[in-house]
Amino acid sequence: MARTIPYAVKGPVASIWGVLSNPYRLKSLLGRVVLYLVLLAGAVLVTIPFIWLISSSLKPQAQLVAFPPIWIPNPILWENYPKALTALPFARFIANTLIIATGATLGTLVSSSMGAFAFARLRWRFRDVVFFALLLTIMLPGQITMIPRFVLFAKLGWVNTYLPLIVPAWFANPFFVFLMRQFFMGLPTELDDAARIDGASIFGIYWRIMLPLSKPVLATVALFSVQHHWNAFIGPLIYLHDLDKFTAAIGLRYFVTDTQVHYSLQMAASAAFSIPIIVLFFVGQRYFIQGIVFTGVKG
Repeated sequence: MARTIPYAVKGPVASIWGVLSNPYRLKSLLGRVVLYLVLLAGAVLVTIPFIWLISSSLKPQAQLVAFPPIWIPNPILWENYPKALTALPFARFIANTLIIATGATLGTLVSSSMGAFAFARLRWRFRDVVFFALLLTIMLPGQITMIPRFVLFAKLGWVNTYLPLIVPAWFANPFFVFLMRQFFMGLPTELDDAARIDGASIFGIYWRIMLPLSKPVLATVALFSVQHHWNAFIGPLIYLHDLDKFTAAIGLRYFVTDTQVHYSLQMAASAAFSIPIIVLFFVGQRYFIQGIVFTGVKG
């Protein structure tokens, strides 16, 4: 016999009593509580490095190597930030990084979306074979192509310019092609047929139909691309030689000298350097999450 709620119990107490008296609802509630606790613990673990970064950026140099670690700086040195950002021409470094990230991201969006459209919506001979060969290139380590690419760009006279860091992005990224293809394949093919009946060309279908419906996956690819080129270190280190062309990632390395590592200034510059990516994520997180979900469940 089901347990009844006492006559005097009303309002929120009645809701709690209803949950506790029903074993199925109680089991569901406990499962959600455990899930939320696990997610909260994961969020804390992911956030700890960033909290340590902010804390370290406000500490005196001596407190950075103290044991046990000091989480709350004493005193708090806000002047570490202006010192770090004026010790080197970081405004120029960030401008250089922005130029590279913008040019490479634009090229990635254009070339990868075109490749994904060809693999997802067009029928042509050996399409699946070519797509499989494209996926195989993802398994190729970048260290294998590093020297041949440098020799090629050196013969082209592109060393110490931004071209080696921007131009390759205009020839599609295999992973982003795969990501966009999965999204395009989830869109109804009836859209293409209707557009052809109205006289649209293949490029018209791509430009007027596919791209406007692909904002989530485009935002996802753009965020991944900007983050990659914003944090890139090896590429700029190999191809850029002049100080006025360095990116911020290389500039952070200059806080490490032969005799001393200025950890507090390096942490402050790193915190300031990460702010644009954090802002970009929060601005585009709605499209980013939609893109991840749609490309994961459609195919």
